[in-house]
Amino acid sequence: MFRTTEVLTTIRMLQEEHLDVRAVTMGININDCAQRDMAATARAVSSKISLKARNLVRICDDISTKYGIPIVNKRLAVSPASFLLEGRSKEEALRLAQALDQAAREVGVNLIGGFTAIVQKGITPGEQVLIESLPVVLSRTQRVCAAVNVATTKAGINVDAVRLVARTIVQVAAATKKNNGFGCAKLVVFANIPEDNPFMAGAFLGPGEPECVINVGVSGPGVVKRAIERLLAARPDCTLDEIAEEVKHTAFRVTRTGELIGREVAKRLGVAFGVVDLSLAPTPRVGDSVGEIYQAMGVRVLGAPGTTAAVALLNDAVKKGGAFASSSVGGLSGAFIPVTEDHALAKAVAEGTLSLEKLEAMTAVCSVGLDMILLPGNTNAATLAGIIMDEAALGVANNKTTAVRIIPVPGAKPGQRVDFGGLFGSGVVARINCPTGAAEFVNRGGHIPAPLRSLTN
Repeated sequence: MFRTTEVLTTIRMLQEEHLDVRAVTMGININDCAQRDMAATARAVSSKISLKARNLVRICDDISTKYGIPIVNKRLAVSPASFLLEGRSKEEALRLAQALDQAAREVGVNLIGGFTAIVQKGITPGEQVLIESLPVVLSRTQRVCAAVNVATTKAGINVDAVRLVARTIVQVAAATKKNNGFGCAKLVVFANIPEDNPFMAGAFLGPGEPECVINVGVSGPGVVKRAIERLLAARPDCTLDEIAEEVKHTAFRVTRTGELIGREVAKRLGVAFGVVDLSLAPTPRVGDSVGEIYQAMGVRVLGAPGTTAAVALLNDAVKKGGAFASSSVGGLSGAFIPVTEDHALAKAVAEGTLSLEKLEAMTAVCSVGLDMILLPGNTNAATLAGIIMDEAALGVANNKTTAVRIIPVPGAKPGQRVDFGGLFGSGVVARINCPTGAAEFVNRGGHIPAPLRSLTN
């Protein structure tokens, strides 16, 4: 049961502190749309998406008005498109992607995820086609988002898949050169990908999920920051465990609101409710930044010693508060550190206090990984593969989700500013302190075996 006082308390946060329902994402299983030819498959996919999602935006808007709670993004996530691409060509992959893009446009959502390949142990022909089609797919569609899972704690790291994806990222950047390589912002490489994540670009409907499901992503960096500031104003000498306790209470209230919205959307649509993902996903707005939370805690210079510990404190407290509030917490549920989408993080990178290497350390304890980071345009595939492998190693060794969403900006050099606009934000191109020297290791290919901790049965 939801208490009226809980909702009213959270309404204040919504109105004053940038709290919102960041995304309502409908997951749709499209495996049954497979037909003998791709034209028929594409029609079946479009028809099913229209049938399931035609009322999604309207109902979200109605519920948003009813409660006065902004629902910023309405999105779709389908089962992995690679399942429909076995025995197909790259041209047919593009046709499927365009059908997804058109269907998403017609039902009024802003993004659709699920152009996904799961390749931690090996690559099927369909998955190979999907990955190799990404340069043309991401340059010729507007709403389609892609993800590739290259590692899990159980399987280890598929280095051959990492190398293929790294080469693909270079090609996607070139194919979207006119937009500063923006296609790469719609492609994320995972280790231990979650199957119920409502946030793009990694959302998809994983095996074991319902035929159709509603997952909700609730965000609120501004709410957490203000809660910490109020605590410090009342008790300037408070300890870190007291700050963590305040974050937990705040996360509890946010999670309750997210579940309220998600369950009502699902009920009105007549589909299953999945999870509420309490992830502190920032936007470029001042006051809606995860970086500002660390500064409020006392890490005045982002990147200074202690920054990683601050990330760990925040991430843990958010998860504990959310888990106490609901039995349906899932997805990623923690703190994101997407550089271009967070003005405080972007500023720290521009000033040189927050390096790529420090960001990597922070990803060992944050919710996801290296996210929305701009790199020099001449960064080669071997270097990108090494970055992905390092991040995957953190995920595999620590049995957590990690990811890489990096953008080699064609023609750009370190320090150059790039602006994508909207929620994707802006930032400067980061410097890679040691961009060469590991190509021989990376290019050996093969597999990095799973760690001993994977043998849990």
